[in-house]
Amino acid sequence: MNLPPDDRDPAGTEPPAGTEPPAGSEPQTFKPSAGGEPTAASSGYSTHGDDDAPETSRAEIAPPSGSGDGEAPTASWYGEPSPQPRETATAWAGAAGTASLRPPGAPGTSAETPTPAAQSSEAPSVSSSVPPIAGDAEQEPPIRMTRRQRFRAWRFAPVVEVIATIALALVLAESVQAAVVKPFVIPSQSMEPTLLPGQRVLVNRLAYDFGGLPQRGDIVVFHPPSSLACAVNVPINEPCPRGVGSHASDYFVKRVIGLPGDRLSIKNGHPVINGKELTDEPYITPCSDSTTCEMPHTIVIPRGEYYMLGDNRGDSDDSRYWGPVPLSWIIGEVFATYWPIDRIGFF
Repeated sequence: MNLPPDDRDPAGTEPPAGTEPPAGSEPQTFKPSAGGEPTAASSGYSTHGDDDAPETSRAEIAPPSGSGDGEAPTASWYGEPSPQPRETATAWAGAAGTASLRPPGAPGTSAETPTPAAQSSEAPSVSSSVPPIAGDAEQEPPIRMTRRQRFRAWRFAPVVEVIATIALALVLAESVQAAVVKPFVIPSQSMEPTLLPGQRVLVNRLAYDFGGLPQRGDIVVFHPPSSLACAVNVPINEPCPRGVGSHASDYFVKRVIGLPGDRLSIKNGHPVINGKELTDEPYITPCSDSTTCEMPHTIVIPRGEYYMLGDNRGDSDDSRYWGPVPLSWIIGEVFATYWPIDRIGFF
């Protein structure tokens, strides 16, 4: 049924068609309160049967954020929004940035829904924070690889590095061997029992390069004379006083016995230095041949030269037959042996 014109709400809305108000009740409308917020006010129908019954309590409903002054939307009898003028719905939608409070399917929806133009013009702008999609950004130019980086990226780089490391190690070892320490193999039995044939020793090539001089008792490696014969004719029972002036490319290992300026002779295989026989030689093999073990004639060792004898005095080809050796022919001092294992040690 339709309400009398004077009992309608200020917006001029009506309940949905075919809806009957409850018996003895009055229609309820929503009006804006002071400050622009809608309030629930009772007018028209009352929930009680008589006209002087107490009106229903007021209930304020806050409009959407940012709403301005204007008439609030009215509610229907069963909690659904009732039709309202287009101007009111548009104002509310523009202020709140949303559509009308009327749900879809309610009467007047098509006429009261704000247009997209109104929404876009009234709604506040929202900045987009969506991250860029991969591939949208400009691709950076390729990084230019250095020569070392390109080499490391090569598939055969590890093999080349191993070979280069081995080669470098060999070069360093050869450099050290040529300048500092050099290994030698004992070729004969002339130094028995101290050094055996095949035994390997290490020689300090710097031992006499910085002002040091060989001392009596040192075991040294040197170049022998190019001719293993005395430079002067001497009797068989006389030590050779002078060797030839050139050396061979071979290497000999002997013990230093006579120093420059010493007066030397041989008695029972032991050297007699400046009239004193050196009998304290625990490292020698005693001499048994009287021809090589007895040389009573005394000689003077030239300045800058050294007299070499083998520890195996009866079986050693040494300075007794081809003379003393200049300092410049001496390679270095034997300071250690590393093979065989049971003879590893230092001198």
